[in-house]
Amino acid sequence: MRETAAYRRLVRKLTVENLWLYILSLLKGGPLYGYEIMRKIEEKFGFKPGRVTCYIVLYKLQSEGLIASTDSKADSGGPQRKYYTLTKKGEKAFETAKDFLKRLSEEL
Repeated sequence: MRETAAYRRLVRKLTVENLWLYILSLLKGGPLYGYEIMRKIEEKFGFKPGRVTCYIVLYKLQSEGLIASTDSKADSGGPQRKYYTLTKKGEKAFETAKDFLKRLSEEL
């Protein structure tokens, strides 16, 4: 069956336009740096967010207190990285969103 435009819009709305859900899901597993988050989204969820989009979402999540960041010291000549971690507030927001999506799915 050929995908409709409506279906493609739905996929976009539930992936790229809700990137924060995927980021928080990954951060539940522990601290990650930006590029690693983008790579894991593609591997685990099957879509590739834009680099700028991903960093904008990370910035917004941090400004809302849903994630925190720490800079790592460059060791053995490697690059300095900013690692992101999930906060308690972020964990609660993620669980609330998951509950909403589960209820919505059951209703549909």
